[in-house]
Amino acid sequence: MAVSTLVGDNLSCRRGFKLLFEGLNLAAPAGRALVVVGPNGAGKSSLLRILAGLLAPTAGGVRLEGAGDAALGEHIHYLGHEDAVKGALTVAANLGFWRTVLGPTGISVDEALEEVGLAGLGRLRAQVLSAGQKRRLAIARLLVSRRPVWVLDEPTTALDVKAQARFAAFGRAHLAAGGLLIAATHAPLDLGPTDELRLGGAGA
Repeated sequence: MAVSTLVGDNLSCRRGFKLLFEGLNLAAPAGRALVVVGPNGAGKSSLLRILAGLLAPTAGGVRLEGAGDAALGEHIHYLGHEDAVKGALTVAANLGFWRTVLGPTGISVDEALEEVGLAGLGRLRAQVLSAGQKRRLAIARLLVSRRPVWVLDEPTTALDVKAQARFAAFGRAHLAAGGLLIAATHAPLDLGPTDELRLGGAGA
């Protein structure tokens, strides 16, 4: 299903007694990346979780134009700080699980592993992977199930230069196909046409 814009209306978020942001409005259109920047503790991760439907805002709301009656979460890939990799399972089984849960609408497990540079490692237990390899396995989830909205928290963490370039290519292809991409990052992502949303505040 084609979607056009992810909209946040008058969003506020409080963590404990701390107000992270309030009265925040944003619009992330298809085909153009929105990058969220700001210091640690400014609320970047909280904002992404709100946009992904994983955290309720203190005030305001989120809507996805063109989504119809389907729930917001059914259109979204969320990639957080944690890679969500189960070490006791094989690399292929981890990715196969997510393909089943999210829907087998993308490329195959073997194809995705090859795309992220993990070809030939499918039978290994995921616990033996390096931090960068686990991140690449997490990114492969974006490829095995097609979803129009990617919400990504520091997606290039632990990736080397080659893997960062590969991720950027995935992101540009997603946007060129009419997808939406919102990412919080401290590093440049090379995604093509990009808007920036800066959150202020100091933090821990």
